[in-house]
Amino acid sequence: VLYGATSNGRDLAPRVAARMGLGLTADCTALEIDDEGLLVQTRPAFGGNVMAEIISPYKRPQMSTVRPNVFKPGELDTSRKGEVEKVDMDISPVQVRTKVLDRVKEGIEGMKSVEEADVIVCSGRGIKDPANLELPTQLAELLDAAVGGSRPIVDLGWLPPSQQVGQSGRTVCPQLYFALGISGQIQHLAGMSSSEVIVAINKDPEAPIFNVADFGIVGDIFKVLPEVIAEVERIQKER
Repeated sequence: VLYGATSNGRDLAPRVAARMGLGLTADCTALEIDDEGLLVQTRPAFGGNVMAEIISPYKRPQMSTVRPNVFKPGELDTSRKGEVEKVDMDISPVQVRTKVLDRVKEGIEGMKSVEEADVIVCSGRGIKDPANLELPTQLAELLDAAVGGSRPIVDLGWLPPSQQVGQSGRTVCPQLYFALGISGQIQHLAGMSSSEVIVAINKDPEAPIFNVADFGIVGDIFKVLPEVIAEVERIQKER
């Protein structure tokens, strides 16, 4: 049984597991079925420094919560059909012990959400200064992309938490992901490695980000990025 690792899923899943005496692996970033038919559930552990593989061999059903956007959508199979069963619930207002007082939308008005964008331009510590975010922002505007950041620059207050990509931020699966000055630590990879196409620019040829990148450029982002922007502008003008 799989639950989304959303506010509701994280609330419901452990309650069901506790009531039924089952195991539950929370916040999974990958799922596989092994040769014995066991669900292998992968999730970050020890502060994201390792990726733990967990199984539940003794209890059924096997259960886990799964981060949004960690899996690419499967191809539509019209031969398979499911049935939605609507269950009427008779809940007295007295039984509901919580009340929604207000709703606050995260992020900055006018800034595209990284969770919904098809293209993301994400910057890391290599951007060096908040003023230098002008270059990634310029590229993002050309591509109608979201501007994202790794944890270090969000912790510094250069971007709002709603734009953070990684284990402690948002998990994304865009069609195109630019990693600018991002080394590629496991905490960041956990949030973006399922992207369709990853383009990495980093001056360190040994940076782990190149292990998951489809296209990699070893170079100074402040020299490479203006050329990328100029090329995108040229292509758009020719269309």
